[in-house]
Amino acid sequence: MDDELIRNRLLSGERIVWSGRPGQGLILSPRDTLLIPFSLVWCGFAVFWTVGASSMGAPSFFDLWGAMFICIGLYFVFGRFLVDAWMRRGMRYAVTDRRVLIARAGPFSKLTAIGLNQLPDVNLNERRSGRGTIRFGQQVSMWGNRGMGGWTPALILIK
Repeated sequence: MDDELIRNRLLSGERIVWSGRPGQGLILSPRDTLLIPFSLVWCGFAVFWTVGASSMGAPSFFDLWGAMFICIGLYFVFGRFLVDAWMRRGMRYAVTDRRVLIARAGPFSKLTAIGLNQLPDVNLNERRSGRGTIRFGQQVSMWGNRGMGGWTPALILIK
């Protein structure tokens, strides 16, 4: 997806004031101080349980059940970072003279458009380098109802 996708969504007479992309690659957030240890414990226990059940001669159902939890654990440990980076590769942002546009390509494609007069609170955290983070609306706690967005932040868009 290129900026042309956003340009095709502009209203008559609307012009882009700023456009950009989210940070690329591996991005850690403060919530990872809890999620990383939790994911390691989850995956370690799933492997321990599955190997233990298998070595005791448990029915094959236990192997399948354990394999499912190992796969979930591997997503928690590694996969969530890869999916988040992959999702952010296909995201574009634009601020026009009328709206804020957030476009995401790929299997979870979505376009969010918010009129400037409807924007929630805006929070800007800018670093010395000039780069930073703009957050629209209140930050949701790690324990809030975010679905997979708590594990894969790129799946969250403004609601």
